[in-house]
Amino acid sequence: MNSYNSSTTRFGVSIPSDLIGKFDSYIRGKGYRSRSEAIRDLIREELVEDEWRQEFLDQEVVGIITYVYDHHKRDLVDSILDIQHAFPDLVIVSQHVHLNHHNCLEVAIVRGTSEELEKLAYKLKALKGVKHCKLTMTTTGAALS
Repeated sequence: MNSYNSSTTRFGVSIPSDLIGKFDSYIRGKGYRSRSEAIRDLIREELVEDEWRQEFLDQEVVGIITYVYDHHKRDLVDSILDIQHAFPDLVIVSQHVHLNHHNCLEVAIVRGTSEELEKLAYKLKALKGVKHCKLTMTTTGAALS
């Protein structure tokens, strides 16, 4: 590794040409001015996820559980509410939106340990009639530069 100032390190990476072509298209579409900016963001994203999963196993973190479900599915809404009520210390707030005649989107802002939040997300995801469920994790970023 070759440092060109006290806070930045330059390094080389070997990437197949077809992969770098796809990456360049991707970062142009996202509005990045350089590969370096995009790579820094990708590294930070992975570090946040690792921090959230590993370093905060027993510490409080925050996240968002987003799920789409068929609200006509018998007893599904009651099951969702039962799960949320079973974890009252984790669910801070939830927002319900009607997407169309059959589908609803719900977003739950959650707080707890990463293990607790993943358990909650998996319980929601496992319900029959839930079409998609994703837990998005975040951190305060205090440990990141």
